[in-house]
Amino acid sequence: MSTLEIKDLHVSIETEQGVKEILKGVTLTINSGEIHAIMGPNGSGKSTLASTIAGHPRYNVTSGTITMDGENVLDMAVDERARAGLFLAMQYPVEVPGVTMTNFLRTAKTAIDGEAPKLRTWAKDVRSAMEKLKIDADFANRNVNEGFSGGEKKRVEILQLELFKPKFAVLDETDSGLDIDALRVVSDGVNRAQESNDMGTLLITHYTRILNYIKPDYVHVFVDGRVAEQGGPELADELEANGYDRFLAPAQA
Repeated sequence: MSTLEIKDLHVSIETEQGVKEILKGVTLTINSGEIHAIMGPNGSGKSTLASTIAGHPRYNVTSGTITMDGENVLDMAVDERARAGLFLAMQYPVEVPGVTMTNFLRTAKTAIDGEAPKLRTWAKDVRSAMEKLKIDADFANRNVNEGFSGGEKKRVEILQLELFKPKFAVLDETDSGLDIDALRVVSDGVNRAQESNDMGTLLITHYTRILNYIKPDYVHVFVDGRVAEQGGPELADELEANGYDRFLAPAQA
């Protein structure tokens, strides 16, 4: 079993008005096979946590730790984090002009595993994963995300998740911009990766609709850079019924 542990994490960014603290002491522990949902209003620090785990240079960790199986994640470069088993599905996947999907996927897989996958087996795995995610076979020869719709980009993110087989996946608002059919397809892909790889998942979302398909073991409510409350799936049901008012009212008082 692997463990991703975040302890008393404080993160700030540089703004035109000066340094702004975003995360104000976040503590979370995610084990293999667990699904943790992070919910909260806009600006509560959810995406900052995802970017910090992945190693985005804009975010400055002022104190606290992130470790995976006892290894200091914060000392790792971005590519080292990926090779160690961390995966980030981005809220806004970027286009990569001039790089085909086929070349990108095989190059990334080679970098992560330290050796190139066997071509015949790899091609079969890619085709199978694309079919399950309802990605047209022609997309393999297109440049990464170039001209893709929002839903197509999100499917490609989950394609990478299934093929790269990370220990831990951070899914940053993967459900945003998806219609009902695409949401179901993407969720099925996450569930397949979860089950086949005993992956730990950190699922960041504003809404509970994705939780109808990806069932969380734990739900954490972020408010103003902190975990305001945590519980089981029933907490998401309460948020769906009542919103975030009871968390926001004390902060606004």
